[in-house]
Amino acid sequence: MGLTSTLLAIDAGNSKTDVAVVTAAGEVLATARGGGFRPPVVGVPAALDALAEPVARAFADAGVASVSHVSACLANADLPVEEEQLAAALQARAWGASVEVRNDTFAILRAGVAEPRGVAVVCGAGINCVGMRPDGRTARFPAIGRISGDWGGGWALAEEALWHAARAEDGRGGPTALTRTLPGHFGLPTMYALIEALHLEHVDHDRRHELTPVLFATADGGDAVARAIVTRLAEEVTVMATVALTRLDLLGEQTPVLLGGGVLTAGHALLDDAVRDLLAARAPKAEVRVVTASPVLGAALLGLDRLQAGSRAQQRAREHWER
Repeated sequence: MGLTSTLLAIDAGNSKTDVAVVTAAGEVLATARGGGFRPPVVGVPAALDALAEPVARAFADAGVASVSHVSACLANADLPVEEEQLAAALQARAWGASVEVRNDTFAILRAGVAEPRGVAVVCGAGINCVGMRPDGRTARFPAIGRISGDWGGGWALAEEALWHAARAEDGRGGPTALTRTLPGHFGLPTMYALIEALHLEHVDHDRRHELTPVLFATADGGDAVARAIVTRLAEEVTVMATVALTRLDLLGEQTPVLLGGGVLTAGHALLDDAVRDLLAARAPKAEVRVVTASPVLGAALLGLDRLQAGSRAQQRAREHWER
């Protein structure tokens, strides 16, 4: 297989990484999966060392030693300067003649559209939003937490639920069933017991994300406080999408708005209905869709865009992941 006919697509998230070797004709030669990509925790060299393992397996299965282009959509590439730094680090690995790094939210957006045009809001552990046009214009947010104005994502929802439940139990806040459902998830009798368990790490810190589905279940049961938290998330999703559409001059055009990530693809009716209602009022030409395709498809399509592959090649790649 010649060097100029292949690309390496990478979708590297916090918990897992998917890679694929794809020809310029859209044929998927090999795929592989690895662990999470977390350079802020382990450092860039160690993160790339971990990434090298699934890349090596995919290269071996595809029968190539390198490719013409690397299309990498990476978690924690939140700022353009971080994309540039990671692109340089990937270039040094000599996996491809050229390298393009984007935040992993772009992979979800591209996976959900027939051309690079639209807006995606992704809500998983955190929340992010990006938009793009075929002419290369993009809209994005720093998406690095509260210091960049963010609210939402699974971790924020869990913490917000804990905050309200703690105040309800000790009298600083109004009543909510969260005082029962949150500690009950861990087999504990009270919020005080849960606070103590979390503080003393009798319940591992990483298990806090388990409280997000509990929040949604409590909201579905009619609890006003839980429902208000879910409604606030719908508002945040809508604001991000509307601002991105406005920046790209797409607010007045029929434009896909893609929803991705574990929270927005879980089928929570209260959240889904609120997002659609709010977008219908503020961006009436938005075409709201949930993206269920593998994000590595988006990385592959971005690579095929770069190689100027035709629609037939893109459809062939799409069929591989959507069959």
